[in-house]
Amino acid sequence: MRWKACLAAVAAFVFAMTMMAFAQEEDHDHGHGHAYGHEKERYHDYDRDDHDHDFYRDHDRYAMRDWYVGHRDHLPPGLAERDHLPPGLERQLVVRGTLPPGLRERVYPCPPEMVRVLPPPPPDCEHVLIGGHVVLLNRRNFLVVDIFHFEL
Repeated sequence: MRWKACLAAVAAFVFAMTMMAFAQEEDHDHGHGHAYGHEKERYHDYDRDDHDHDFYRDHDRYAMRDWYVGHRDHLPPGLAERDHLPPGLERQLVVRGTLPPGLRERVYPCPPEMVRVLPPPPPDCEHVLIGGHVVLLNRRNFLVVDIFHFEL
């Protein structure tokens, strides 16, 4: 009878240790506490070093494209044809690059209607318009996190 009690105690201990290890692994895999739910994974992707500029997902891109089509007749500054970048400046707008000073003066805020269809930005970041692009920009260090260009 005593060996059954010992066996049950060992099994309970192993089960508890397995669950703790699983919980730590899950916490490690899903971010650093920046957000709740599915957005936590998005922020985790933003924090990773091997980030492949995929903050804007397919459904975000479709939503931006739909917004653009619906507002084509009265586009805000930053998206209007006159605001598009010349090729030399266009090449300087790269994901994971720092926004050069020449482009910093061409940054416009995203319209509130568009911001509502986009996911919340990571800490210190903001959705902005630059030369026909929606850019997720870190305002603290001017790092370009992701870019979406309206190609219709």
